[in-house]
Amino acid sequence: MVERLAPLIAIVGSDGSGKSTLAADLLDHVRRTRPADTVYLGLHSGAMGERIKLLPVIGPMLERLLSSKASQARNPRERIPGLFTALVLYRLSLRRRAAFERLLTLRRSGTTVVTDRYPQIDVPGFYDGPHLSAAKPDGKLVARLAARERLAYEWMASFTPSLVIKLHVDTETALSRKPDHARGLIEQKVEATSALKFNGAPIVDLDATMDYVHELKLAKAAVDEALAKAD
Repeated sequence: MVERLAPLIAIVGSDGSGKSTLAADLLDHVRRTRPADTVYLGLHSGAMGERIKLLPVIGPMLERLLSSKASQARNPRERIPGLFTALVLYRLSLRRRAAFERLLTLRRSGTTVVTDRYPQIDVPGFYDGPHLSAAKPDGKLVARLAARERLAYEWMASFTPSLVIKLHVDTETALSRKPDHARGLIEQKVEATSALKFNGAPIVDLDATMDYVHELKLAKAAVDEALAKAD
């Protein structure tokens, strides 16, 4: 028997595409007609990096080291750099799973959920995908962590959203909005956006460089249609 869940609207896109702004406005829109809430499914990893930089003396060096190891874990031609890195990345995935379980609790209670980001398995290594499934595992313990993490993401991704709104943006626009972000990672996310399928969910593609008033109007219309189908 298929579990009955309240609708879920997922907003996805590269950093700098305007996910947070659109998610907040769509939440206000949905709340006019039904109980609704939001769940953030990102990891705040950028904010964590900024806090590490502020540590006395070693902060900037430590942040660069951790960033380098995370980049290596995203590269399918590399190996995951050691058990410590794997444990840190696995811990982040456990945090995402905990947020996802809160999301399910809301949906089971009849609350429509609007998410900023959504877990996926189409593009491993980044973009809300499994951290340990891109680079090769270095040793049996890391391989076990990678397999457990992969199962968690497959479970989360099996809950197909009622609607996915993909926000497409070019690299230069994204960097103008997020100048502190790494160009290489932004370029990867911009390119990967089109590859994300979200388990066959209905998808609406929006140009996130258009006038925001028009973008919001199109997004509201897509949400209204998805909610009408779900009712």
